[in-house]
Amino acid sequence: MSSSDERGGHYRDSALRPYVLTKGRARPSRNTIGVDTLLIATDPAPPLPISAGRQERALLAMCRGLLSLVEVAARLELPVSVVRVLASDLVDSGHLTARAGSPRSAQPSTELLQEVLNGLRAL
Repeated sequence: MSSSDERGGHYRDSALRPYVLTKGRARPSRNTIGVDTLLIATDPAPPLPISAGRQERALLAMCRGLLSLVEVAARLELPVSVVRVLASDLVDSGHLTARAGSPRSAQPSTELLQEVLNGLRAL
């Protein structure tokens, strides 16, 4: 029985892999990319360099439609911190466009949410 079978058949990456994927960087080149940042591939996108890894290629392919950073991380099964670095690199190179998530002004107030919660509890 292999070690992956002992864990219920799920493979777990070592701590080294995220470090390798981000080329040793722990922070993205821009601090404007958050978990709610929306990502979309530029059209037409410049070709990726030959040195681009599988993760960058997959990230770019899935962002042909608008996705949030956290959705991309979930689909790639990578930590959000790693995807932030990869996405930031692709934004810097002109392959992705990053759009801010919903602005605070478009989000409901705490009072409104409390009223909705109270209404639901009253049902």
